[in-house]
Amino acid sequence: MNITSKKIFIVCDSSRSLLDFRGKLIEKMQQHNQVYVFTPKVEQESVRSKLKELNVITYESKLDGSNVSILSDLRFIFSLYKLIRQIKPDIFFPYTFKPVIYGSFLAKICKVKLIAPMLTGLGYNFTDNSSSNKLIVKITRLLLKLSLKPNPHLNIIFQNKDDSQRLIDLKILNKKHQVYVVNGSGVDLSHYHYSKPSTSPITFLMVSRLINAKGIKEYYDAAKLIKQRFPQAVFKLIGPYDPNIDAIAPELYQKISSGDTIQYIGQVDDVRPDIERSSVMVLPSYYGEGVPRCVLEGMAIGRAVITCDSVGCRETVNNDPKQANGFLIPVKDAGALANKMEYFINNSDDIIAFGNKGHEFAKTKFDVNIVNAELFKIMRLQA
Repeated sequence: MNITSKKIFIVCDSSRSLLDFRGKLIEKMQQHNQVYVFTPKVEQESVRSKLKELNVITYESKLDGSNVSILSDLRFIFSLYKLIRQIKPDIFFPYTFKPVIYGSFLAKICKVKLIAPMLTGLGYNFTDNSSSNKLIVKITRLLLKLSLKPNPHLNIIFQNKDDSQRLIDLKILNKKHQVYVVNGSGVDLSHYHYSKPSTSPITFLMVSRLINAKGIKEYYDAAKLIKQRFPQAVFKLIGPYDPNIDAIAPELYQKISSGDTIQYIGQVDDVRPDIERSSVMVLPSYYGEGVPRCVLEGMAIGRAVITCDSVGCRETVNNDPKQANGFLIPVKDAGALANKMEYFINNSDDIIAFGNKGHEFAKTKFDVNIVNAELFKIMRLQA
């Protein structure tokens, strides 16, 4: 079969996500094509080495995806425009908000043949009760509408159906748009191996940036409630303090860091050892996820799940009662979270049973190879 090599230009707002979330996709793309990436500074030497090993051509930006900075964004836009003109990509694949908004607009101006922006979750600017600055919310929505204006070369990718429906409800999308939904970023089942969960002691693990909408306070409050009745239960939290507009209060950060209720581990390069030492994965998020990667990692390793009945998160709990792999709880409800934690403490056999079913669910729905095959079809790439 004749395979025509294409130039694929990937733009993101975090160098960590390149291999953590897109590593297998980039490897698959690079087999018969040339991949270029435009990413904020690559801090991890392992990421830089892997990109070099794959012969990915890498450019670095000074983009800050979490904060509003007009000057910084203008510099990014100008640099990105120059690179699109220079590279002349066949396929433009931006993901996360700023790359999608600015990149899709510029790619249209530069007449790129196929523009495939992926919205990996809409975040708090698109929730009904957003606590974000109202002006920023309005501007973000307006910019997204302008950048995603219907175009025959534009294929928009979502990670759950709720997000695409939300943008239809807000009149950002309409019937003229070409819209596709894939099952999150997928999870590499050759990297995350099943292991039987330990239930002595029962250990709850949350992996998240320390922002309010991820449910950090709810996790802390639920842990305090459980500790009063089950002092032997262990609670762990992995993730960086994120100095963005929704960062948790300094007082809460201080309580978490004290280690009295939660063992705060901070950011780690490899979450697998901590997941393997855990019993149950917890993510009480109402952030507006795509499909939360940390939960998929937990499922792949065979961990039961407690998460919110919220956009993106609900995708990770099997709605077939016979195949239950976890529980969905209402958002911002520490009491409901504590209740489900107590269930697992009192029914430790279900930790193993739910974990097994979660592993099977990950294999059938979220395997990265299945997700990447879908992305290849959307981008009209030959496998």
